[in-house]
Amino acid sequence: MVGRASAQWRDGNRVVLLPESRCFLPALFEALEEARESILIELYLMESGQLADRLVDALLVAVQRGVSVYLLLDGFGSMKLGNTERQRLVQGGVWLRDFNPLGWHSLARNVSRDHRKLVVIDRRIAFTGGFGAVDEFLEAWFEVAIKIEGPVVADWIRLFRNVWQSPLTRGAQAAPPLAEPSEISALPGGSRGRAIWGQGYRFQAIRLSLQDRITGAERRLWMCTPYFVPTLKLRWRLQRAARRGIDVRLLVPGDTHDHPGVRYAGQRFYSRLLRAGVRIHEFQPSFIHAKFVLADDWSSLGSCNFDHWSLQWNLEANQEVECAVFASEVHQLFERNFAMSKEIHLSEWQARPWWQKVRTWLYGTLDSWVTRLR
Repeated sequence: MVGRASAQWRDGNRVVLLPESRCFLPALFEALEEARESILIELYLMESGQLADRLVDALLVAVQRGVSVYLLLDGFGSMKLGNTERQRLVQGGVWLRDFNPLGWHSLARNVSRDHRKLVVIDRRIAFTGGFGAVDEFLEAWFEVAIKIEGPVVADWIRLFRNVWQSPLTRGAQAAPPLAEPSEISALPGGSRGRAIWGQGYRFQAIRLSLQDRITGAERRLWMCTPYFVPTLKLRWRLQRAARRGIDVRLLVPGDTHDHPGVRYAGQRFYSRLLRAGVRIHEFQPSFIHAKFVLADDWSSLGSCNFDHWSLQWNLEANQEVECAVFASEVHQLFERNFAMSKEIHLSEWQARPWWQKVRTWLYGTLDSWVTRLR
């Protein structure tokens, strides 16, 4: 796997924010259509359906014009991708591999998933975010992606290459080896950024970076995560930041959620966070699946949910950006979503019906048991 030294800051990157599928899907498929040499794709979720069919078609067309296509799927997250689609991919010339298929081995190995989302075109353009090839991303879920160009793309290729060559990956044994990426020149006027990763229980640079940013925040710390079940250290840091006067806000899903039990489990922390001065906003229009953080002029966007599962077990990867202009765009995105959210106030939260309190306690207790088992 990738070592710690690979999380290096690079100058001269161009990062474009692509909020909602109406922005990132057209940009992504346009890049796929323009690929001339190679396509690298790493996804957690891929299920049979309209979006998966569209992606399969695009990849097969790319192979026909001579593009080398490498598709890496998580062995659990892609279980709902049918054999028909898989056969089309393999027979059409796509190099397909699965990371860590479920098996009769240790619990730790089974729960450690490749949760990363990455597309690299011709070794010069990368996309990351929280997206997958499932139909919910067409309209039902709110998601955010970014398009990246510049020196940091080489680090994204290294991340892909290391997982592709991992002994936990199965399939496409005859695939041509992926060469070490060449260094990419800095773009004029580009921003400072780095690819930051998580390697399950092995090492979590994402967690350490986030903790440092929360501790060092001077003005604001805004976080959007669809599965808010934070680690103890993360909760403490959020509360301490709010108590010292930092504008700390959470943007989390409302009633629309793909895993309601996770939402209820995370709500057991609301009272302590609210008392500390953390503001909590529950998004109302749809399920918000995006994962992004803003601390002063630093931003982090990608696959990491900032919950104890992502921060301790999964393979994750985010793009970090230090740029006031880009931070302003992320700030505006937060503000738009806050305006479509319901803010939770302490007095109202404490006065909620008894059955809601019992529900929170039950799911919170179950979550704490599962955490101890892992």
